[in-house]
Amino acid sequence: MNLRPLRLGTSKLFVFAALILCGCASHQDTGQQAAVTEEDFNDPFEDTNRKIFEFNQFVDRNAIVPAAKAYRAAVPDPVRDSLRDFLNNLRAPLIFANDTLQGQFESAAKTVGRFVINSTIGMGGVVDVAGRWGIPFHEEDLGLTLGTWGIPEGPYLVVPVLGPSSPRDLGGQVAEGFGDPWNLMVTGNPWTLYWIPFVRGAVSGIDQRSRYIETLADIERTSLDYYATIRSLYRQRRAALIRHERENLPPPVGVSQRDNPNSSTPFVNTAARPAMISDASNVSQVTK
Repeated sequence: MNLRPLRLGTSKLFVFAALILCGCASHQDTGQQAAVTEEDFNDPFEDTNRKIFEFNQFVDRNAIVPAAKAYRAAVPDPVRDSLRDFLNNLRAPLIFANDTLQGQFESAAKTVGRFVINSTIGMGGVVDVAGRWGIPFHEEDLGLTLGTWGIPEGPYLVVPVLGPSSPRDLGGQVAEGFGDPWNLMVTGNPWTLYWIPFVRGAVSGIDQRSRYIETLADIERTSLDYYATIRSLYRQRRAALIRHERENLPPPVGVSQRDNPNSSTPFVNTAARPAMISDASNVSQVTK
């Protein structure tokens, strides 16, 4: 039996390798203390996670960032934006399915509208016409759907190369890998083009990493504990998305093809300090 390539191993390959895209979220001191306690409790594999994190940073510095810089230098901004719009358009069927499973029927209708408009007037999704008409992209995935249903996230995990995750989110990614209709289409009979999902994932990861090179370098340089910052921001964003919050989110941490396509630069949250970072830490501001 031919095994179709999982989207898990492609669409998140480069972004998760970098453990990238982090920012800041404002907290009161009491809120920070509560977050610290929660994160300590939910990271029972911290020693192992930190070793994997160091390996992933090595991969990022020596492979991902050089590739992202070359991509950014060689491909003009409008072309990169069109490519990202196209890749986001490919996610529309999965987003629609998760909107529906969560009972978010208004969001599901908007997802259908975006897909129809961008696939036709937008020339297959290379132009985000729907976004310009007031129907912005929003992200959904099976991990968020499971969270909406009340399934616990489980302990924090750092997966080699793939990066920040949890049993719930990792399981959702595996399931989506089998269910992505475009992957099924190109890897099944009569096409059997197994290389396409890998190219799709590689391009998506390189594109997203290229948009956060300076931001992540600055965040890492000013963070007292970069591992804890990534862990905190990953959980903050996932929790906010489960609550269906769309504005002022922490940036995507290890999630490719799901950031806001209308924003070419990362998230802004001024004077913010994520949990697990000392009050003396001056975490740099990030622009959205």
